[in-house]
Amino acid sequence: MFILLEDTIPALASPDSLAAKSAEVKDAILNTPAQELISSLGQQAIHFGLKVLAALAIYLVGAWVIRLIRKAVRKGFQRRKTESTLSSFVDSLVSIALWVLLIILVVGTLGVNTASLAALLAAGGMAIGMALSGTVQNFAGGIMLLVFKPFKVGDFIEAQGYSGTVQALTIASTHILTTDNRLIVIPNGALSNGNIANITGKELRRVDIEVNVGYGNDAEKVKNALLEIVKANPLFLDAATKGAADPFAALIELGESTVRFVVRAWVKSEDYWTARFALQEAIYTELPAQFKVKFAFPQVDVHVKNA
Repeated sequence: MFILLEDTIPALASPDSLAAKSAEVKDAILNTPAQELISSLGQQAIHFGLKVLAALAIYLVGAWVIRLIRKAVRKGFQRRKTESTLSSFVDSLVSIALWVLLIILVVGTLGVNTASLAALLAAGGMAIGMALSGTVQNFAGGIMLLVFKPFKVGDFIEAQGYSGTVQALTIASTHILTTDNRLIVIPNGALSNGNIANITGKELRRVDIEVNVGYGNDAEKVKNALLEIVKANPLFLDAATKGAADPFAALIELGESTVRFVVRAWVKSEDYWTARFALQEAIYTELPAQFKVKFAFPQVDVHVKNA
């Protein structure tokens, strides 16, 4: 049995049939009374206008609801005394998710097929994700920073060549404020993959200062003098404080023209710079004046031999 191909495939519309259809539509429009046509157009305009008003109302109400939800989320974190790092990250994430949902709802109210829109957004999101791979990496880096918590908002850190106090952790970047009042934005991807020094991550911190004195000074006298200067400052702690140790001084190096000592003492992290500057100044002023210790300076001994 032979089956003709033309019997199994529907015939394509010929140019004559298309022209006939166009003519029918044209005739229908021309034969429709003007009053009926205007009435139909008016009804469609009113229907579309109502959709626009409904979409605008949904947008305004939705924006107001989003603000309320974000406010409630922030208050909930405050009541539970959640870390600012986590609260700022979640607030940013919730805000983006709610705005995306609101836009989809508004577009659906206007009569756009939301299923098609969702598919379009998915395809567009994939394309954008491939184009913005760095942004996706920053988002993943933000998740890693939240999970492992190398720092929190308020900590003083050193990372990516910058040092400052952490102001906020968002879904894509971390904001730090430097000591000279510069706001630095560091991508989370680079931050999570690099070295991070959390300067104030612990309650206590040790001050280490090296002192160079000249040869001829009594070593024991220098060590005792350094310890007395440290103990005279109430900011420095001793072994009675948990996590701290008694001040320590020792001779660490015999140089060509200097004898190098080191003094170490513990302070609270917030007192570090105040205590360090005060100790350096006290060593400079009191060591030679009160303890008669001479600082070292570069020198060369020249011996002249008569011929």
